[in-house]
Amino acid sequence: MWPTLFRFGNFEITTFGLMMFLAFVIAGWILARQFRAHGLDDELASSMVVAAALGGIVGAKVYYAILFRDWHLLFDRAGLVWYGGLIGGALACSWLVHRHRVPFFTAADATAPALAIGYAVGRIGCFLVGDDYGRPTNSWVGIAFPKGAPPTTAESLRQFGVAVDPSLPPDTLLRVHPTQIYESLSAFAIFAILMAMSRRPHVRGRIFAMFLILLGIERFLVEIVRAKDDRLLGPFTVAQLISVLLVVGGGVLFAVTASRAEQRA
Repeated sequence: MWPTLFRFGNFEITTFGLMMFLAFVIAGWILARQFRAHGLDDELASSMVVAAALGGIVGAKVYYAILFRDWHLLFDRAGLVWYGGLIGGALACSWLVHRHRVPFFTAADATAPALAIGYAVGRIGCFLVGDDYGRPTNSWVGIAFPKGAPPTTAESLRQFGVAVDPSLPPDTLLRVHPTQIYESLSAFAIFAILMAMSRRPHVRGRIFAMFLILLGIERFLVEIVRAKDDRLLGPFTVAQLISVLLVVGGGVLFAVTASRAEQRA
């Protein structure tokens, strides 16, 4: 774990910030390539990266503030939630696509692989700062985050609502599931699948549908071992509810595209 890259007095550059920057750069490069492959304008791709960054940050902060019911968190340095960023970025980019009169699902298909690779790189940043980790584990994959946000101590995990041996002192450091790595590896796999699909003839909307399905499944599963305190219905989290909606929406869209493909055959 390496949370701080450079420090100059009170000013610091975090590894999370660096990885977020790289995520946008790499995603932007992939997006430009995909736009060209789909016959779309490169300049629109650049504009969408800016829209995704601004809309994503606003959406991530608003989601975080709503989750903890505290609007003061909008101005806090911490607190960027992926699903909030996805919603905010999607709204901003959808407005831009509509403004330029580009077919929505053509742009969505071109954007899906970029979203996957951006997510994969961004989650590495979460790992480096020790954020968004999982529940305690004694397996070989377990990693302790002594300087995490917060550290993986017994007390911190209890505050997340995680069942921890009550005999353990509050400052006991525990190994946890590195869910950031699980998500990063999954997102790289999703990226590879989407890129393979994009190289073959396909009905508009199919790649985006597959992205929604795979992302929803990935996030639903990883939430099972996440250390979180936003349980909504028993053991299920808010993110799992959104994941189910993504899978259902993606499944419906995939079925529609399959029907269109049959009609053209």
